Amino acid sequence: MIRLICGAAAITTAGAASAADIPRLPYGTPYMVSVHSWSGPYLGGQLGYQWGNVTNNPARPSGIAGGVRGGYNWQAGSFVLGVEADLNISAAQDRFANWKFSNPWFGTVRGRVGYAFSNVLVYGTLGLAVGGGRVELGGASESRTHTGWTAGAGMEVALTNAWSARVEYLYVDLSDRPYGLIGSNHGFESSLFRIGVNYRF
Repeated sequence: MIRLICGAAAITTAGAASAADIPRLPYGTPYMVSVHSWSGPYLGGQLGYQWGNVTNNPARPSGIAGGVRGGYNWQAGSFVLGVEADLNISAAQDRFANWKFSNPWFGTVRGRVGYAFSNVLVYGTLGLAVGGGRVELGGASESRTHTGWTAGAGMEVALTNAWSARVEYLYVDLSDRPYGLIGSNHGFESSLFRIGVNYRF
């Protein structure tokens, strides 16, 4: 019965392992085990959509965002710990009154904690964020670098021993910085939903 349940769950997952790949479990084991190793370094890319709000202003920048990432995982049984960094360009921008705010780039450095079963990894992530802010008023512009934090969650599915696909949500909070051009302080709080692929070495 346990092997049947494991096989059914694997079939319903994209790129799932065949039923023959599901290991025999001791009688009474209440959970599935991972049949895929997530350990080691990886590189990948992502593409998604970013939306949020500028602090101290009604502007609501949004737009497509994408970039590259790299990381390393350690696995102990079904538990996976990892570190990951990414760098992204973003088209998120919005105009309010006579000035425009945009977030042309951002990056994160995060820790990850996950649980693996079959060929699936579900995880939470938390870390530091840095990103650019830009205001434009008339023909003039001013750029600042913001720091902050990020948190989120996601699911990754192993397609082969090396390739995996991922869906992820991140919240990114970039703290206020002063903009002399408009005489006020602003930051950017945004949500990011993205999909991506990784290649594990």
